[in-house]
Amino acid sequence: MSWTSTLLLLLIIAIGTYFQTVTGFGLAMIVIGINSAAGLTDMPFIASVVSLVSLVNSGVALPRHLHHIDWRLANTTLLGVIPASILGVVLLNFLNTQATSILELLLGCVISYGGITFALRPRQQKKISRLRSFFSVGFISGLCGGLFGIPGPPIIFHLYRQPISLTVTRNMLLLIFACTAFSRSLYEFITIGFPKATLTTTLLAVPCVALVTLLTQRFPPPISVNAVRHITFATLILIGASLIVRSLSRLL
Repeated sequence: MSWTSTLLLLLIIAIGTYFQTVTGFGLAMIVIGINSAAGLTDMPFIASVVSLVSLVNSGVALPRHLHHIDWRLANTTLLGVIPASILGVVLLNFLNTQATSILELLLGCVISYGGITFALRPRQQKKISRLRSFFSVGFISGLCGGLFGIPGPPIIFHLYRQPISLTVTRNMLLLIFACTAFSRSLYEFITIGFPKATLTTTLLAVPCVALVTLLTQRFPPPISVNAVRHITFATLILIGASLIVRSLSRLL
């Protein structure tokens, strides 16, 4: 990977971090989506980098907020997330060599679904869903996390529908994302290891993410958060749609 590609990737990570800091979501989908659409790096590489960066961020933010987590719901969700994230990595390695266009199509669908899901703003239910629904949604999210490094859309939509506080929801999501990133990263490290390029890019990305986060918090955007959210929705849907169209043109 050339230094030009590395710098472009760091710029994309900075953009994704900006949106994530303002809206609370979007880092993985924006980074992986733009990277795939631009053809900068292959899917396994960028998924590994995003997972490692997410793991570092979660490790810094989560320890002080563990008391805000509903462990009954979280543990049930993680029972589905952890094995599915490993399965996702296995499928990623297979599809990356056997069916690149299919992998790109699936990624486009996941990113488009994420943009549409966030735009819908799900209404809260009156009762908490059954535990088995948390396991099922956790499994789907873990599979997406293992395949693409993007566990967000299914579990975000499900948790925001539950009659629990926003603080609990955010910290449960942080825990789930951290466990997904840890599971896929540990499995990858044990089975095939991390290439030098992955570790180098991650080490460069971590301070970049920290700096952008601090600057965004100190100097918020001159437009409303809702406006930034709408820009994020539109960006995700456009990225997803472009990936779907490009992959279908290759398959048909």
